[in-house]
This record gives sequence, structure tokens and C-alpha cells, in this order.
Amino acid sequence: MPLLGKAAMLLSFDVAPEAISEHDDWHTHEHLPERLSIPGFRRGTRWVALEGQPRYLVLYEVADLETLASDAYLERLNHPTPWTARMMPHYRGMTRGLCSILASYGYGMGHAALLIRFKPMPGRESTLSDWLNQEILPQLPARRGLGSVHLLRGALAPQMTNEQRIRGVDSGVDLALLTTGYGQDALAELAQVDLRSDRLEAHGATGVAAALYRTDYSLTASEIA
Repeated sequence: MPLLGKAAMLLSFDVAPEAISEHDDWHTHEHLPERLSIPGFRRGTRWVALEGQPRYLVLYEVADLETLASDAYLERLNHPTPWTARMMPHYRGMTRGLCSILASYGYGMGHAALLIRFKPMPGRESTLSDWLNQEILPQLPARRGLGSVHLLRGALAPQMTNEQRIRGVDSGVDLALLTTGYGQDALAELAQVDLRSDRLEAHGATGVAAALYRTDYSLTASEIA
């Protein structure tokens, strides 16, 4: 399993255009190091959209779901730094999922990623899961241009904290597929063929939204230990 833990936090969002430069500076030099210093946080990666939206995708790999409800994490959320408090109002359309990892195939983390978010239709959760895990996902990492794929499910309701009060209410994550690799064209083809919206819908998904990303910055806990 290439993910560095049993759970993950998945965020996707936009930032006000005039704040993008400062956001990337803050996120790189303060925010990621701060988050990765919390016990249980293993790796944080920021991605920027190549095709589709929103602009940003951030993945935090964590030891377990309990990490995302820990006192240490909530203390940071309720006591933002001055720079964090200044950046929060510039966030737009935050989607934040505290996720369990339902399935993970392949190895490594490619520089390009395809994120597909969706919901299961009522009563078709098992049909959708079986199709993905038996017919689609296990074969993907061996394809030219691809390397790993992960199926995530929102599993923990985030608490309201001071950071969220500043930026506004977050939306949640139901199900998400994150496929990474070294070939942007291969990921784009995946979105247009194997994982195109009508195929997912035919097997029990609804509300399908896809975007293609590139790695912008990544940091592990061991690097700042």
C-alpha cells in the first residue's frame, strides 16, 4: 500500500485569485510543516489542477481515523496562527473529507493525479463497490502511465472549529477515487473511458465530478522530525 497510513484527509478548494501567491507561500512554509508535526500525520501533498476544478487538491495521509479527531489536531484547528487566520477568508468552496481507505492498489505516488468524487445511489453501494474492486481498480496500476489508485470514503464528521468558522462551512466527501501516475495523457484517457461519468453512473454512482492535477509540493513527517 503506497499510502502512509490507514486513513486520509482529502481537501479540494479554490482560493481567491489575488491570494494565490501568498497562499502557496504560507501553505508550503508554515501550514504543511505545522500539520505534519501533529502526531499521526505522515505525509501532506498539494496538487494544482491541470484540467477541471477546483484549483487545489490536498491529501494528508494519517495513521488512522483517530488522528483526525485527536486533541492535538483539534488544538491546532481551534488556535490558528496569525498567518493562518489571515489566509482562511480567501478559501472558496472547501470540500473536506476525513476518510477511511476502502481499497488501495499499486505502489508509489505519481506526479499527476486524477480525482473523481461521487456518491453511491441509495441501495447500490455494494454493486458500485464490487464493480470497482473486482473489475476496474486492481488492473489500473499496471497500465502504461499509471502507478497507484485509492478508493476513499468519508468516515468521520468533522467538528466545527475556529479555522472553519473563519473560512465558512465545509462540504463533505462521500466517495473519491484518486489515481496517480507519470503520464498525464493516461490519466486523461482513464477519465474519458474506464472511469467516465456515465460508466460510473451505470454501476450506481451519482454526482460524479472529475479533475486532473499535478503535484505542487509534498512533505513527510520524517523530513521535519
